[in-house]
Amino acid sequence: MTRRFLALGDSYTIGEGVTAADRWPMQLARALRADGVGIDDPRIIATTGWTTDELQAALDQAAPAPGFDLVTLLIGVNNQYRGRPLAEYLQQFEALLTCAITLAAGRTQRVIVLSIPDWGATPFAATSGRDLTQISEQIDAFNQEARMACQHRDVSFIDVTSASRQHGAEPAMLVDDGLHPSAAMYTLWTMLAYPTARNALA
Repeated sequence: MTRRFLALGDSYTIGEGVTAADRWPMQLARALRADGVGIDDPRIIATTGWTTDELQAALDQAAPAPGFDLVTLLIGVNNQYRGRPLAEYLQQFEALLTCAITLAAGRTQRVIVLSIPDWGATPFAATSGRDLTQISEQIDAFNQEARMACQHRDVSFIDVTSASRQHGAEPAMLVDDGLHPSAAMYTLWTMLAYPTARNALA
């Protein structure tokens, strides 16, 4: 049986600056297949720059049919970047989480949320003129709200923020813009998400 995979998000899911094969959802699908799990390459609904409401609008327009065996969601960095309110993010994130669960046919264990990476750790941020401490604090606040929403819905929440902070300034972990992750960083995220995805599909 070949399982269906839907990946929802923004630049981190579409893989700004890397090849399609190096996007982390593509890496995750390959890792699952290598372990004997029959799964299609993911359908990706994601665009660089999207906020929660923009992803919701695109999802409403695409109207994918429910029944996916794995749904991932990584969204919110552009809400923080644009200075959008935390309360607005939470409301819109919860709506997206509800959609993700519906698309997974109500199977909450088949939905995986990844935390928002900390772009404040990157060389791009260092030259942006922005307050790096404030970036980190705001991202922590967004992630805390998302984590609690996931816990309330019994959805797995994977922390990739720590990896982004640990390796975010390393050239090998970034593409040429000094902001977006490289294939190597996405491999780290894949390794973090893999056990949960594997168990969900067992």
